[in-house]
Amino acid sequence: MTQPEAVFPANRHALYEAHGYSAAVRSDNLLFVSGQVGARHDGSPEPDFEAQVRLAFANLEATLLAGGCGFDDIIDVTTFHTDPEKQFETIMPVKNEVFKRTPYPSWTAVGVNWLAGFDFEIKVIARIPNET
Repeated sequence: MTQPEAVFPANRHALYEAHGYSAAVRSDNLLFVSGQVGARHDGSPEPDFEAQVRLAFANLEATLLAGGCGFDDIIDVTTFHTDPEKQFETIMPVKNEVFKRTPYPSWTAVGVNWLAGFDFEIKVIARIPNET
C-alpha cells in the first residue's frame, strides 16, 4: 500500500488553506475528493444558485483531473443541499449533463441547514484508471 498523497487542482481556491484540508487524497487506485462547492478563486460563494452548482462541478472536475481521473471514474457521490425540495429542479439538469450514461455512480443526497454560506456541495470517490 502506498502512502496517501494530497491532490490539489492547478487553480485552487482559497478555502483549502483557510480551513486546512486537501482537495482530494489519492490512496492506491482511489481518489477521495473533499466536498467541492461553488467557490470563486477567493473562496467566496457564487451568489447565483445554478452558477454555484456549475462551479462546484467545475471545481470537482479540476480536482479529478489533478488526481488522474475524470467524471466517468466516479463510483460514489454524496451531495449536500440547503433546500433540496426547491433545489433539485436546478441540480438535476446539471447532474444529467455530467453523468450521461450508465453505469451511474451511487448517489446519496443529504439535506443540511448550513454549508458555510454555500447552498450545494458535492464529494466523491473515484477510481484512478491504470496507467498504460
